Amino acid sequence: MHVPPPPSAHHAFDLRLFLQHFSPTPRGARLARILVEQQLHEWGIPYDSETSQAAVTIVAELAANAVTHGFVPGRDFRVGILVTSAPRVRIEVSDRRGDRLPLLPPCAAGSDCESGRGLKLVTALADCWGVLRWAGPVPGKTVWAEVSRREPEPDGRAVAEAPGTGRTPPAGNGERGR
Repeated sequence: MHVPPPPSAHHAFDLRLFLQHFSPTPRGARLARILVEQQLHEWGIPYDSETSQAAVTIVAELAANAVTHGFVPGRDFRVGILVTSAPRVRIEVSDRRGDRLPLLPPCAAGSDCESGRGLKLVTALADCWGVLRWAGPVPGKTVWAEVSRREPEPDGRAVAEAPGTGRTPPAGNGERGR
């Protein structure tokens, strides 16, 4: 005798993935930001929502870092956005410079630091972030960040933040941000 799963099980896991390579130029970074914003909107995360604004700002900062600090001639950088039934948006920006890991500089608040402002912004907007290094014929790294979804689903259901997802700063070595 076959017992069908309950109706809610049919929609228990919804996966949406955006993955795109961009030229390692300021124009490529700008295009990444624009396309991510458009894709999130098409997935039901409105342009003016807190989630979209945070995710797009994080993409802009990480893409700018990939262009500035992760540049390897002839190699693009990649942006990935993952949205699941969990109430989070995961942002990933990958480049080919696994030897250059992002670090938060020891700058005092209000100082005129020349670098690191973008990562401080990522830390403020993301629930967590970190870095994954990968080896192979062409090594590299992926800088990732996660943002809780705070807007209702397109069908009107509220998206509740998962318990225990407070914002935490990354580890000082940039290896892990949880």
